[in-house]
Amino acid sequence: MKIEAIISVLEKIAPPVLQEQYDNAGLLIGSAHWECTGVLCTLDTIESVIDEAIAKKCNLIVAHHPIIFKGLKKINGKNYVERTIIAALKNDIAIYAIHTNLDNVIEGVNGRIAKTLGLQNTHVLLPKDQVLKKLYTFVPIAHAENVKNALFAAGAGSIGNYTECSFAVEGTGTFTAGENTNPFVGKQGERHKEQEIKVEVIFPAYIQAALVQALVSSHPYEEVAYDIVSLDNTHAGIGSGLVGEFEEAMPEKEFLAILKKQFKLELIRHTALSGKPIKTVAICGGAGSFLISNSLAAKCDAYVTADLKYHEFFDPEGRLLLCDIGHFESEQYTVDLLAEVLQQKFPTFAVLKSDQKTNPVYYYF
Repeated sequence: MKIEAIISVLEKIAPPVLQEQYDNAGLLIGSAHWECTGVLCTLDTIESVIDEAIAKKCNLIVAHHPIIFKGLKKINGKNYVERTIIAALKNDIAIYAIHTNLDNVIEGVNGRIAKTLGLQNTHVLLPKDQVLKKLYTFVPIAHAENVKNALFAAGAGSIGNYTECSFAVEGTGTFTAGENTNPFVGKQGERHKEQEIKVEVIFPAYIQAALVQALVSSHPYEEVAYDIVSLDNTHAGIGSGLVGEFEEAMPEKEFLAILKKQFKLELIRHTALSGKPIKTVAICGGAGSFLISNSLAAKCDAYVTADLKYHEFFDPEGRLLLCDIGHFESEQYTVDLLAEVLQQKFPTFAVLKSDQKTNPVYYYF
């Protein structure tokens, strides 16, 4: 099996176009056309992970964090980034990063955090805009269902927890077939009228190519008429952070104890306890200070994230319990998520989880 087969699976669950502009997700080192000997999943790619991949005969590392994040002008081994790159290249090891695109899908990094905490009824905290489009097409009445089914199968028509959503209205279409045509209905040189159905479906922009292909393949006309427009609507399943709730509210100290146990924490940095019970919780793996205001606006009882600065702990002013559990700690279960996705798709192939603890932060007590 080639590396491109693994990449194809990863990019279906977290399309690269969903990464933030500052990010550098994707295949960073190596070729997608290499034969894959095994996959090693990790949070970070560092020198010891390269050594582990060599020992375990894995020539593809799938990491959450990109080892190449900023532009490199020289690669001479002066820091861990350059040494890791050199080691990967010398040993023909490919590195694929699936970063903020995995953060931005509801079943991604934050979905795994919510599952670990036992949160229910989850939804995106800050939905992403400029993700949705709408397709309009015109189909002979007898073929409308076939075309709609093809569009649905390609991924169109999902709104929240509803699928196969569409709108249709009947009307009359006209066309004149010119020379060198083979019209499905009508004759060359004659204006033809056909009772058609105008079908409308909403879809995420990143499936446009596949959707148009499905439309053309299922449509009976030689030339398919369709329009695609961009929407200002946000996508309920794509964006930053998640909000969920516990089945029953609990005291703050009980919530902190659950957080500490489930994420194997040595400590939790948090704002002052207010005595307010915890039921609705916002989460964001990694650096999430940019979502404090959104968590407050959503009237959450607590917000769990990482990499908070001193003055940001003042922001809630007693309105929610702000918890910083550490960057690595918040995203540690992403490795399990990646391994599970690939193991389900390739059950007989070597998909391994790294044994290396890549957290660079230590605590002294």
